[in-house]
Amino acid sequence: MLFASAFGLLLLAGIASAQELEPRAYSASPIGTNFIDVGYTRLSGDVLTDPSLPITNVQAQINAMSAAYVRSFGLAGHSATLAVGLPYVDGSLSGNVIDAPSDIHRSGMGDLKLRFGYNILGSPALTPEEFARRTPTASLGVSLTISAPTGQYTPDRLVNIGTNRWAFKPEIGISKPFGKWFLEASAGAYFFTSNEHFYGDKVRTQDPLAVVQLHGGYTFRPGLWVAADIGYVDGGGTSLDGVAKKDKQSNARYGLTCSAPLARGWSAKVALSNGLVTRVGGDYQSITFAVQYRWFDR
Repeated sequence: MLFASAFGLLLLAGIASAQELEPRAYSASPIGTNFIDVGYTRLSGDVLTDPSLPITNVQAQINAMSAAYVRSFGLAGHSATLAVGLPYVDGSLSGNVIDAPSDIHRSGMGDLKLRFGYNILGSPALTPEEFARRTPTASLGVSLTISAPTGQYTPDRLVNIGTNRWAFKPEIGISKPFGKWFLEASAGAYFFTSNEHFYGDKVRTQDPLAVVQLHGGYTFRPGLWVAADIGYVDGGGTSLDGVAKKDKQSNARYGLTCSAPLARGWSAKVALSNGLVTRVGGDYQSITFAVQYRWFDR
């Protein structure tokens, strides 16, 4: 029971931290573009906890499959995007509680994600033909990501796939090309509502979690690019019935992402990431494979 209490909700937390490294999130697209993305992420590694707890050698193995749809459109003369995604998660945690082995396994649908992005500077609404003739320039965008409590959740379990709460992440990002090179940076924060039905009929709250990302990459030709990524999160400490836990995050990750065209309208992406500094939470090695199909309105 102590093991579960210490690691409740870490399955989803691990996935969230891995997916924070996302280059080209603010790159421009022609209006009327549709994307379908199917991906697989494998997370494995240590889970770092409060050293005062009698829990050691904690390991996590998490597999996540996801499907997403993205559409770009024009809004007030600038380009905008709307995305919806849904993950399926299968994960296991193992470790020693007072030197006794313990294991937890969960699988099920995760929380639904919605994202609205809007480029306020440097990305006018262009048709595919106009977009192909443009000269790339710097762009500034804003976005709002919403996580809805649709995932699998059972109040009498301490470890769940879903979080049974809403989360909102406003963010601002900038993208700047330098010939075939590009540089991107973004900063935002997650804000969480309370989980009113946490294990034991408790109320679980979480402080805001700040997120900063930096990406630099090179485009060999349209659709073929590589990027180096780094991300940092800070905050996110939790409380149960107003009693604060010692789980404030101050973690950094680094990674590498590569995208390549496969055929007309098709592309593939491979992303690798690892923990650089992990104070509390999952110190994961992550690998992601994704396939995307793109088409234009006619």
